[in-house]
Amino acid sequence: MSILVDGVLALDSGAVVSSLSLAAQEKIKAVLLTHSHADHIMGLASLSMHFLLISATVEVYATKDTIDALLTHGFNDVIHPDFTRIPSLEKPALRFHALETYKPCAIDGYTILAFPVHHSVPAVGYQVSSEDGKSMFYSGDTGPGLSSNWEYIHPQLLVLDCGASNKWSAQAPRAGHMTPALLKPELREFRRQKGYLPHVILVHMAPPLETEIREEAAELARELHARIDLGYEGMEIEVQENVSGVRVTEEEMANIVSEEK
Repeated sequence: MSILVDGVLALDSGAVVSSLSLAAQEKIKAVLLTHSHADHIMGLASLSMHFLLISATVEVYATKDTIDALLTHGFNDVIHPDFTRIPSLEKPALRFHALETYKPCAIDGYTILAFPVHHSVPAVGYQVSSEDGKSMFYSGDTGPGLSSNWEYIHPQLLVLDCGASNKWSAQAPRAGHMTPALLKPELREFRRQKGYLPHVILVHMAPPLETEIREEAAELARELHARIDLGYEGMEIEVQENVSGVRVTEEEMANIVSEEK
């Protein structure tokens, strides 16, 4: 998993090296990690090596739990070199910055707000807000319980984990992932609190289940009168300023609730 914001801010680093040219990699000003699992951090070592060779530093932001896991199990001179110490402590190829949840942080012109989410290791999601009023929320890997964060955010785009299809809804929470059925009450609660539902992009689909997820997501979109799409490699999205998303009238909402009953 990797999402690139404006070409300069990487949310997770699973694909930043495999998907980007060297020139594009060099434009990255900061990397935000949601958690320590390999599919979200695997590009970080190669990116650090490249930055080492061009005398630059990869600035990485994450919670203390994630940083500790990476230093203990990854950048320890056993799996990867400890790029936080080379070529020097003063100007390393890799530098970590600890983030605290629910505490806004200014990073290269963006306001970042991290929220705890439910996964098999300590993990967070991020709201990323730009100076021109655009905002998105990326859940990272998460199981149910996202709605506890809705009161703190007001994004124009939701990028949400949907790792499995509905037949896995009983098992998915134990692995810290979502299905369309598990996302339904989370999205309904977002609309109840905010009065609108932003454009939703589902990511992290298990490839063998993607066809099922696509069909179930389309049905969910019809039920909620929402725009829900599946993400794909190379997908580009322009977040529109001051566009809240799909709103429904009180009558339409009553019909939705009635249909669900």
